[in-house]
Amino acid sequence: MFEGYTQQTVDFMWGIRFNNERGWFMEHKEDYQHYLLEPTKALAQEVYEGLREKLPHEPLMLKVSRIYRDARRLHGRGPYKDHLWFSVRTGDENWQGHPTFYFEIAPDYYSYGLGFWCAKAATMANFRRQAAAQPEKLMRLAQDMESKGHFQLTGEDYARDKGAPNEMLRPWFQKKGLSLKFENPLDERIFRPELARELVAELGELVPFYHYLAEICAMDETIFE
Repeated sequence: MFEGYTQQTVDFMWGIRFNNERGWFMEHKEDYQHYLLEPTKALAQEVYEGLREKLPHEPLMLKVSRIYRDARRLHGRGPYKDHLWFSVRTGDENWQGHPTFYFEIAPDYYSYGLGFWCAKAATMANFRRQAAAQPEKLMRLAQDMESKGHFQLTGEDYARDKGAPNEMLRPWFQKKGLSLKFENPLDERIFRPELARELVAELGELVPFYHYLAEICAMDETIFE
């Protein structure tokens, strides 16, 4: 059961950011496991169970990230991450091209939301075709998200105009991938057990978007079989 992060959680993350080498990590490995990994796993399990109740027919799975960076992709950085995340997603091999719920905690922020980060260009083209054919559907979803005020649309834009049917949908049409994201500097929320319940409730607001994007993926897979 998630009981909240602690100040030791924050201290460890700042420590690994400024001491990103094996000796320091090994000296503080128990701090990592006890103060960062264990509460993240507990939070992840509660969020996963809550989302399964909201999406009972989806083959969702839970993935908690590793703190170890891929040695092939260090690019001058230390061998450890200074943040940890978990995702709730389908088990497809191309999971990054499917809608994915996530939570991430770092020394100076936490974020959560629904990502559609690495969808194929063909999938995003299908997303725009469907939105152009039925703009009211995406507009209702976007208006509902905006009215609740928790999440914002983020993601890299195309340089060329993609011809949205109206100004409201223009930001959606310009994205190479989508992220419906809440991000905030670390605050008292991370120390409270209620964070798990709050995440389930707020991520639950994105379930209609999950269904919308999952349908786009299904159409795309049908087209390209």
